[in-house]
Formats: sequence, structure tokens, C-alpha cells
Amino acid sequence: MTNKVKIAIFASGSGSNFAALEKACYVGGIPAEVVLLVTDRPDAFVTERAKQAGIPVAAFRPRDFDSKEMYEQAVLKRLQDVQAEWLILAGYMRLIGPVLLGAYPERIVNIHPSLLPSFPGKDAIGQAVAAGVKITGVTVHIVDEGMDTGPILAQCAVHVVEEDPDKTAAAIHKAEHELYAETLKNLFEK
Repeated sequence: MTNKVKIAIFASGSGSNFAALEKACYVGGIPAEVVLLVTDRPDAFVTERAKQAGIPVAAFRPRDFDSKEMYEQAVLKRLQDVQAEWLILAGYMRLIGPVLLGAYPERIVNIHPSLLPSFPGKDAIGQAVAAGVKITGVTVHIVDEGMDTGPILAQCAVHVVEEDPDKTAAAIHKAEHELYAETLKNLFEK
């Protein structure tokens, strides 16, 4: 491997997936370098994680822009500035629009806390618990214009802890951290 792939990680929350991916890149588990954190919530804890890791942060509030297109154009400018080659969504709670999809065709990856196509969208863990399923899981997929509809790269199953969404969520997060790193490693080593 001559050069590491330059990735930008998109996140909206606490950033546990961001931290796991950044660490995996740092120790060589993923042949990539995190060149930017993009967040739509400047006050999210993930920004602190990025600063502690020495990763630049691009924090944009979508409401500060006249349109989604203008928001994504501002994000795209920052991505181009750092020469990001892939976009990695890690708890980013916005749908990616045409500007970024067009700039990064089949180079945007997302992780979702269910076995897609089951339980797409928000609160997939809560949806699984409410549905009474015994097995849910984690899916890594390429992002397209739909919500959690792109081509699946990898999946793993996780047992639902009945009536305990918190224990189920903890098991999901553990699986996410392992599956995402493994999937990105395989993707970037091709």
C-alpha cells in the first residue's frame, strides 16, 4: 500500500463510531487517513473527539444556508480543500443530496444499526425492539439518493435483548465499530 486513502467522516452526535474509525486508521487497521470531520451540529461531542485527535472540523448548521444545495456546496468546498477521496457517514443524521452524491459517486459509505432493508431511517434499534424481532444487526452500505437503500457491502447479526433497548444498543455499537473498520479495510485494499 503506497498511499493512504483520504477520508472525511460525517457525524452528528457523540462520535463513538468516529473515534473507533479514527483509531483504526491511526494504528493501521484501515489503510486510510482521516482528513476532516464534517458535522451539522457544531456543539456535538464528536467535535471534541476530533480536536483531541488533531483532526480538522468543518461544522456547518444547515439552517444557516438558504438551501440544502448551498449547504452541501459549502461542505464540498471544505472536502476539496483537504482532498477527501471518500465520505464515511458515522451517525450523520442528514440525507446526502445531489451535490455530494454527484461529487463522490459510489464513494460515500454509511453504517446503519439494522439488517437492511429492515428498519431503515431513524431509531432502527427502537423499531427492532418494538417489532419484537429476536435478531437485528448492522449494515454497511454505499449511499445513494434514498434513505438506507444503497448497495450493501457487509452485514452482521446482533441478538435483541428483549425489552432493553439500551443493552441492544450497546451490542449494536460494539458490532458497528468492528464491522465498519473491517469493511473499510477491505474496500480500500482492493
